[in-house]
Amino acid sequence: MNIAIIGASGFIGSALTKEALSRGHQVKALVSRPEAVEVSAGLTIHKVDVMDTAALTAAVSGVELVISAFSGHKDADVAAYYMQGFRSILQASINSKVPRLLLVGGAASLEYAPGQILLDSPDFPAAYLGSAQGAYQALQLLKAQSQQNWSYLSPAAEIFPGEKTGKFRLGLDQLMTDEQGKSRISTADYAVAMLDEAEQNQHANTRFCVAY
Repeated sequence: MNIAIIGASGFIGSALTKEALSRGHQVKALVSRPEAVEVSAGLTIHKVDVMDTAALTAAVSGVELVISAFSGHKDADVAAYYMQGFRSILQASINSKVPRLLLVGGAASLEYAPGQILLDSPDFPAAYLGSAQGAYQALQLLKAQSQQNWSYLSPAAEIFPGEKTGKFRLGLDQLMTDEQGKSRISTADYAVAMLDEAEQNQHANTRFCVAY
């Protein structure tokens, strides 16, 4: 499969890139800093500004799938910057007629109790509020549109650098926890779940989640 990964050098994007290449896919890494991506067989590296919709449209043209691991963390107004970038990504995927868009989502929109999401909980960490709001708004935008086929994968509440085990659970809108009450997933296993979805298309136009 020919896959474009936006933000391929990032915390989650690098794990997605490694997993996709390990499965034999052709990967087009779309990044702001090409020097941050390690050269590898099956990988082409392109410098692209996600805010430039026309350039992004050209960059993703011809691929079978776009995975967005775009992050707005470098801007002071994380939520607004993220949504500006995501709107550009969504429009570029529509303009170029890419069959599917997969989005690295957030955990904050998951329900910890019926009708109650983590984002609205009183003890939600302020440091992550901007990125959580952006990811939540992106999910609402995807649900509201019908021009692009999509899937949105929320990680567990804690996602950390770690080994690939291949042993995890998938869910939908509810936060999942383990026997100790913790909600965790490694970046490597998150990448496995995302690439499984890329290959199997089991959650079309749906948000799903992954956790141990």
